[in-house]
Formats: sequence, C-alpha cells, structure tokens
Amino acid sequence: MQLLVIEDEPGISRFLKQGLEEEAFLVDVADNGTTGLRMAQAQKYDLLLVDWMLPGLSGLEVCQQLRAGHNLTPLIFLTAKDTVHDTVAGLQAGANDYIKKPFHFEELLERIRVQLRPAGGAPERFSVGPIVLDVATHQVHKDGEEIALTQKEFALLEFLLRHKGKVCRRQSIIENVWDIHFEYNTGVIDVYMNALRKKLKISKEDEYLHTIRGIGYVARD
Repeated sequence: MQLLVIEDEPGISRFLKQGLEEEAFLVDVADNGTTGLRMAQAQKYDLLLVDWMLPGLSGLEVCQQLRAGHNLTPLIFLTAKDTVHDTVAGLQAGANDYIKKPFHFEELLERIRVQLRPAGGAPERFSVGPIVLDVATHQVHKDGEEIALTQKEFALLEFLLRHKGKVCRRQSIIENVWDIHFEYNTGVIDVYMNALRKKLKISKEDEYLHTIRGIGYVARD
C-alpha cells in the first residue's frame, strides 16, 4: 500500500514516514500543497494524509482540485483546526476523514485502516495454500501457526498474494515493495524471498511462491 503525506513540518513528516513504513506502507512525502497535488495527480496512491495549512496550495485547495479532477483517493486531513465550520468545510471538499493535531499514532493508523478496508467492511485477507496473510492485524499464519516476518518480508508476501496467479516481474516488485524507481540491482529480492521461504518452510520448487527464472515470482495454489 502506497501513501502520500503532504506536510510542511519536517518533524511531523519524518515521524509519519518512519511510523508508517514500520507498518509496511510505502510512503512518499511532499512539503507543500503545490508539489503534493502534482504528485497525487501523477501517481496512483492508496491514501493521502494532508495537512490543512500548507505553503502554496492549502490542504483544502488540494482536496478540492483532486475531487474536481475525479480523483477519489481516500484523503485524511491532519490539522490543528477543530471548529465545526472547519470540519464541515473539509468534508464538503471531499475529505474522507479528519484528525486533530496532536494525535496518537495508533488512532491515525486505525483511521487509515478503516479507509483502506474493502467495501462492505470485510477485512483484507489473502491466502495461498496453507498460508494466510491478514492486512488489518499484520499477521501471517501457516497451518494455523503464526509466522513472525519483518516489515519488508510482510510487504513482499502481501504484494505477491495481492497478485496471486499473476507473474510479478522483478522490476515491479522492486518499485512497489522497495519504492525504487530507477535502475537497481534486484538481487535483494532473492535474499528476501529466500528468508521468506525459510520462515514459511517452503522450498524453491514449491508452487506457493514459485520462481519464474529471469522474470520474477508468482504466488499460486
């Protein structure tokens, strides 16, 4: 899952980026409304965290322009404003939620998960064979036993399971799991795949996480 944080206070943006990346999100940061709007228009994000008071365009203006362009990416305002008038203005502009600064990170994380929850409220669970990954609880089980994974191992497995049955090319994996969009040695993927298979106790020949030589990997039952 890729998020965009539009926040002009460096301390807050660093805190959010670090905390969210520890929860296996990919996080981009913009420090003003104009740049943030351009990034949100140019790339598909799963959710936007937008400060209300920003240099250039305000958070409210960013939200209004995105919605005017039919960009429906979930958006949560981060702001010190707390009057009913401000809350109504933000929601009328098209925001999905609103959290007042200062906030507890756990509360923000839960609000993010609510917005990313599939329609109908069903929790996001993905599986292949005996392996089950739960996005909401950030847990992985195999045959009912919980398997402890690092954040990057979890993100890699989640990406493969979200695309189960489809070949995930190495470049796509490095871009979506590592957020690297330039020429890079993709050998790091093999290191993490070996670690993942070892923890899940599956072999290289196992079809659950299968290697397509020279191309990438595929998760399949």
